[in-house]
Amino acid sequence: MTASPPSWHLGIDIGGTKVALRAESADGRTEEHTFSWPHHEDGPDSDLALLSDGITTLAARTGVGFQAAGVAVPATVDLEEQVTSWPSRPSWTGLALGPALRALVPGAAVAWADDGDVAALAEAAAADCADLLYVGVGTGIGGGLVLGGRLCPGPGRGSFELGHLVVELDGPVCVCGRQGCLQAMASGPATLARAGELHGEPVTYAELCEALRTARPWATAAIDGTCRALATAIMGVTELLHPSLAVIGGGFAAGIDNLVDRIATHLTPLSRPGRPAPPVAPARLGGLSSLQGAVHLARAVTDGAVPLL
Repeated sequence: MTASPPSWHLGIDIGGTKVALRAESADGRTEEHTFSWPHHEDGPDSDLALLSDGITTLAARTGVGFQAAGVAVPATVDLEEQVTSWPSRPSWTGLALGPALRALVPGAAVAWADDGDVAALAEAAAADCADLLYVGVGTGIGGGLVLGGRLCPGPGRGSFELGHLVVELDGPVCVCGRQGCLQAMASGPATLARAGELHGEPVTYAELCEALRTARPWATAAIDGTCRALATAIMGVTELLHPSLAVIGGGFAAGIDNLVDRIATHLTPLSRPGRPAPPVAPARLGGLSSLQGAVHLARAVTDGAVPLL
């Protein structure tokens, strides 16, 4: 009797700079593929073609189709499945996301969610923590909150937009058009811009990391502003929703020495009697939280735990 081929679940993490894909089989095999977005935009059709090529690459390696796909997306999407905003790829505005994703993986069950939300799911599972706040520091600021083992605010009610929490009324203008959002204060590009202003010339990520290792004052001041903003946001969430753990992830955060300790230092004076700051830890999955969360989402679709698109 011929054994049936192993089922594969596909996770896709659509970032502002790059896209990562991961396929996992029921018997423990994995295949991965990544690519970067072109600096110029030719429109969503060109981007979707690149996504399709990546999926085809993984499908060729697995030898079979995918049972389900989970997709982590940073764009703001309305209840009609239409992209309403994505500053990193503005040409996607107006795209009917649901039909576009289903067309990429024909025959598979498909679900998508905000990248910060799925990262929170993955980190909560990795930490075995039912009440967890995830903060992803990268091209933007991603956020996700798990309470009682479930996403907050939950399917159908929108994503946990931590990056657009206002933390500085007189702060810089965010890409969303509002002033003082966490993303405008603490994202990778915002941090590098502040470092450049303090240093008097543009600063690369590698230069910032090296300057922090040698305790250059301009680098320390730049990252201090980022950590203060992140601590402010974490404490604001804590006052309202009481997570028992905050984890810091994202590609930009991964290379900054002692970032978690720096954030914790700023959290301490924000505590008040009866409302201590939560412990802060690095993301267990590092920069892979959203990708692992996308695979988690694909498995949840197979189990009927989330609604299909």
